[in-house]
Amino acid sequence: MRLATVRTTDGTRAARLEGDRLLLLRAPDVGALLASMNSTSRMDTTAALEATGEIVFADASFAPLLPRPEKIFCVGLNYRAHILELSRELPSYPTLFAKFASGLIGAHDDLVLPSVSNAVDWEVELGVVIGRRIRRGTLGQAHDAIAGFTIVNDVSMRDWQGRTTQYLQGKAFDASTPVGPVLVTGDEIGDAADLEVRCELDGIVMQRGRTSDLLFGPAAVVSYISQFTTLCPGDLISTGTPGGVGAGRNPQVFLEPGQVLTTAIEGIGSCVNRCVPEKG
Repeated sequence: MRLATVRTTDGTRAARLEGDRLLLLRAPDVGALLASMNSTSRMDTTAALEATGEIVFADASFAPLLPRPEKIFCVGLNYRAHILELSRELPSYPTLFAKFASGLIGAHDDLVLPSVSNAVDWEVELGVVIGRRIRRGTLGQAHDAIAGFTIVNDVSMRDWQGRTTQYLQGKAFDASTPVGPVLVTGDEIGDAADLEVRCELDGIVMQRGRTSDLLFGPAAVVSYISQFTTLCPGDLISTGTPGGVGAGRNPQVFLEPGQVLTTAIEGIGSCVNRCVPEKG
């Protein structure tokens, strides 16, 4: 199954993709849909997924897949090849940082380059969406708690990120993180175990890796996070990026106005975002 959150004249709506059509659902977004299907009232899945209208996929305006997640976690260095090429030891535990809902944008929205940063960088990442509440979960329970997978571009302001040993200020800028366009359930893409992840800048491939190279896979990360906080339906986890980021190049390369950034994951789709300068 494939789910999306789209903008309509009446606000956002969750939608189910069937062929080239998005069937509009009653829920206002995918996060609300997942929450309603896991509430104490246990909304019937068939009723929750019943279509109330439709739009053509190609004509859709995608909102952030999860407009208001309660929690957004991101994993730092998590691709084995990328860690080793930096001559670092493989970590024993995931390196975690957070983002906020105000940082999320739609899969095709313009990416505004903030005037206070001169080092805006790209990071294609597999996103994990939580489908049911989990606390202190085993690997098996973590696997079952995953609703599906999406694309996250962890756009990073490297000059801000490098100001201290903490990542947060370089990762949490408003309206800086494309998410979408769809959530794809694990039965369609083999639980995202071996998918190509790719980032292109103006059509030139900058990153290419496979999710099979993840040091901590989706279930492992979900289980680990659930040991210290409760994960809820609609929460989002971004699992890290392979090599090829702009800051790691010689010379370094950063985003400029007018460029088009494409982040794609096999079997899920792509986010395509035009870079524009911040006004004022």
